[in-house]
Amino acid sequence: MSTVESLSAAADVEVRVLESLSAAEISTVREILSRADLIGPTSRFVYVGLDEPGKAQVLAHQDGGPAPERLVRILLLDIATGASRDVLVSLTTGEVHSDTEIDTAHGQVPILEEEFAEVGVVLAANEAWREALRKRGVDPAMTVCVPLSAGHYDIPNEEGRRIIRVFAFRQDHPEDHPWAHPVDGLCAYVDIINRELVDLIDYRTFEVPDEHGNFQDPALALPGYEGLKPIEITQPEGPSFTVDGDVVEWANWRLRIGFDAREGLILRQLAFRDGERYRPVLYRASIAEMVVPYADPSPSRFWQNYFDTGEYLFGRFTNSLRLGCDCLGEIHYFDATLSDELGMPRTIENAICLHEEDYGTLWKHTDLFTGVSEVRRQRRLVISFFTTVGNYDYGFYWYLYLDGTIECEAKLTGVAFSAAYPPEGSPYQNEVAPGLGLPYHQHLFSVRLDMTVDGLANAVDEVEVSRVPVGPGNPYGNAFTAKTTRLTSESEGARDADASVGRVWHVVNTEQTNRMGQPTGYVLHAQQTPTLLADPSSSIAARAAFTTRQLWVTRYAPEERYPAGDLVNQHAGGDGLPAYMAANRPIEGEDIVLWHTFGLTHFPRPEDWPVMPVDYVGFTLKPYGFFDRNPVMGVPATTASHCCHPEPQ
Repeated sequence: MSTVESLSAAADVEVRVLESLSAAEISTVREILSRADLIGPTSRFVYVGLDEPGKAQVLAHQDGGPAPERLVRILLLDIATGASRDVLVSLTTGEVHSDTEIDTAHGQVPILEEEFAEVGVVLAANEAWREALRKRGVDPAMTVCVPLSAGHYDIPNEEGRRIIRVFAFRQDHPEDHPWAHPVDGLCAYVDIINRELVDLIDYRTFEVPDEHGNFQDPALALPGYEGLKPIEITQPEGPSFTVDGDVVEWANWRLRIGFDAREGLILRQLAFRDGERYRPVLYRASIAEMVVPYADPSPSRFWQNYFDTGEYLFGRFTNSLRLGCDCLGEIHYFDATLSDELGMPRTIENAICLHEEDYGTLWKHTDLFTGVSEVRRQRRLVISFFTTVGNYDYGFYWYLYLDGTIECEAKLTGVAFSAAYPPEGSPYQNEVAPGLGLPYHQHLFSVRLDMTVDGLANAVDEVEVSRVPVGPGNPYGNAFTAKTTRLTSESEGARDADASVGRVWHVVNTEQTNRMGQPTGYVLHAQQTPTLLADPSSSIAARAAFTTRQLWVTRYAPEERYPAGDLVNQHAGGDGLPAYMAANRPIEGEDIVLWHTFGLTHFPRPEDWPVMPVDYVGFTLKPYGFFDRNPVMGVPATTASHCCHPEPQ
């Protein structure tokens, strides 16, 4: 079987080796670890997830070979000692496959929810912390602690310790949103294993902003929306998609749905039916990392930058979605089954929403010469989930279109992180309520795109416009053309977007051509937004090097999953993409992975308070020479009763 056939046959294989872990499997993992004496009363399960078999193993299995061993990765933390372990368990054999002690001087496992709660207990008993609150006129009993990842700053006495940094917010009553009342100029550094206040940064006293930010308060509702009528989305004959386990088919698309505590929603093995065969496009896609770096250099805030996947495992905080509120129409929901911190399975109901929606005009033309007038409606398949990480809520929406286009859109909402606004003003935040500031920051995402455009032999061409000067071949100066540069090795694989020349990246197959003899391909369109704005010498630039370029192209390796490296929490940096690319492997005609950085730079405005209207950012993958002609010529005309049809001639 050819590579293309093997990839496209994926959904026909009954043994689904890439399915997310079931509740029974998670329970079995705990039993295996218990039998091996690897867990005790103070053991906590930080992460439990499928250790995915390599692509070659999966494809060989789909060609009739043996099923890969089903392995599960577990990160364990002993909350009494701080010792961490990286364990691999085989569900196939029922045994521990490997067990490695983690050197915490070079990175910690992600933060536990239990540790979030414990921070408040530690500080409530600390008199220095309580006195710092009282001198600001704040009752310690009326405050909440917001625990945050520490980063890495070579601060004395922090190496090897499990550090959490903490801000305080006043909460005036149980329904009061504390984000409106930051107790600023104060920050605690806590060793959460030893339950110890390591340092207390108390550099300035600010007035605590008093105006509430309770967006659910009817008094804040502005008039003028009473006339809005309900919008109902109906499909009388049901949805056009089918679901079989984790396999989804819609129009000409076929793909698999997965979920992970770290990455959240995963799309696998996207293929497009072209005639009698499914042609592969994308083997695996996920949000592999995201970081939120803040711009305030003050002594209590300089360290603020959060890796919501690598430090917090944002898939854990996925919302249960509600019909009519989060999703409209004929909806299919997928539940997500994860491990809790004691190693027991837990289910997030309605974690993933699947539906289709109308998207306006697909194509239309009224011809001058023939009088023919035709129009077709576009629609798209939407696969989405929402996660709440502290103050921010993030929705990630994948769109598949009838014409083969793929889009990913991040939706950012929630409550922006707040600070006290200095009376003298600040160049690093904006005042949105009396005495309340919202610091400037960025949201930078890295999507990992394991491309398989018509097979494994792929390459990337950087394509941009090129002006042609006036000369013998361009006497009137109207000419311009496209300049194409093939990326041949990883040393050439770190690229910047450039709107001034319309730069895009074509992912082409080096062995397959369309009927014009051109390589089949897909093109990545990046939104032209800033990359990391911190200084290149900064800690965050070292730890989040992936944010310094819009595109990175690497040779596929199954162990290279995360752009900032494996253990991000308190890691000094240098891991991830810089380390992956150091080997300078060839990337022309190879099995390659694209890592695309996209995001927002947020200068908050008063309209973002007390809750932020959704901001949008994303990217697009469009077929370019993948098909021989327009692939949606077969889409039928709309027959719905509310559509006006021409009278028969």
